[in-house]
Amino acid sequence: MTTTSPLIPEAATREGNDPIFALHGEATRRAAAGEDILNATLGALMNDDGSLAVMPSVAEAISRVPAAKAAGYAPIAGDPPFLEAVVADVCGSAELAAQAVAVASPGSTGAIHHAVLNFLEPGQAALAPSYYWGPYQTITTHARRSIETFNMFDAETRLDLDAFEKTLDGQIDRQGRALVLFNFPCNNPTGYSLDQAEWEAVAEIVRAAGDRGPVAFLLDHAYARFGSEASNRWIDHIPRMLETATVLVGWTISKSFAQYGARVGSLVALHRDAEERGRIRNALSYSCRATWSNCNHLGLLATTELLTNPDLRERSAAERVEMISLLDKRVAAFSDLAGRAGLTFPRYEGGFFVAVFTPDGERTAAAMRELGVYVVPMHGAVRVALCATPTSAIPRLVDALAAGVGAVA
Repeated sequence: MTTTSPLIPEAATREGNDPIFALHGEATRRAAAGEDILNATLGALMNDDGSLAVMPSVAEAISRVPAAKAAGYAPIAGDPPFLEAVVADVCGSAELAAQAVAVASPGSTGAIHHAVLNFLEPGQAALAPSYYWGPYQTITTHARRSIETFNMFDAETRLDLDAFEKTLDGQIDRQGRALVLFNFPCNNPTGYSLDQAEWEAVAEIVRAAGDRGPVAFLLDHAYARFGSEASNRWIDHIPRMLETATVLVGWTISKSFAQYGARVGSLVALHRDAEERGRIRNALSYSCRATWSNCNHLGLLATTELLTNPDLRERSAAERVEMISLLDKRVAAFSDLAGRAGLTFPRYEGGFFVAVFTPDGERTAAAMRELGVYVVPMHGAVRVALCATPTSAIPRLVDALAAGVGAVA
């Protein structure tokens, strides 16, 4: 019997799982079957004993929320105290905060979705570096937009500013507007963070582009709390961009508070004109109602406590320092062993991931899987989740990487 699918054609051919989660699932199944598997795929911070790293202060903040308040609907855009706390956390200064509006979102994924939906027309493309978080492609495609990339690294393995400027200008010429997606500090998937000279140049490129057409610049803030103090001075360059552009920040507790499952985040939008900020807030709120309607109210209320209660804020900051210290030990061990093994990778100062360059990411990852080591293949590299790799397993990881790269060299 011949049947016709009720799905529209483009939906009928979609994959049902994210490639990263598919690899993670395969690694988990092999480990459950008794194999000695090293799983460096998923972006979740694990302790050296293999348990998920959690923050006691966060658990306490969640437990403090009255059940009746948690069970009630959150406002469509999010609770005002939550939004005020997030804006203060992002902006730092009252002067910059006064130019910001925000809505709640389910993690930074929701923030990116709203940016794509509201700052690009259907059929237009967002702009990202050539090494970017894979779901950017999924989000843009699902929203009937697309993604265009510029070459991320120049010959000195620094941000290719010429490629960024040329591609951004080309987008404005073709589509009359641009939405830039930057995932720094601690870029996923490479671990790269921009230095002050790079941020200064990026800000000037964005400012100049804003003279030629509407430009929205989104900073995916997911890993920022794991970057160095210097790399987090991106905020100093926001006023320069705001001279002509809209600046967006995708904020989330997933990484900075080790609460991946809570799905609490925000899209913060900065603009110099008050009337335009009002229009942006309305547009983003409309999109909230049209997609998830309300966010996790328990998570919003608990996060507000974490950001505003002095005791919880201080304790969570101290707990995050411990997590950063754990990562720093892995970064140091990896950088030393990988350098001695002749592996090449971008400047890596912290964060959850590092990318190791290889002529063929797919073949390298496949060769590593034969050794029981799982990483994520990309074009010209493999992504390694040091966040999920015990310190004691880093020598095995580096040996597998060397073997995998060597197999395709």
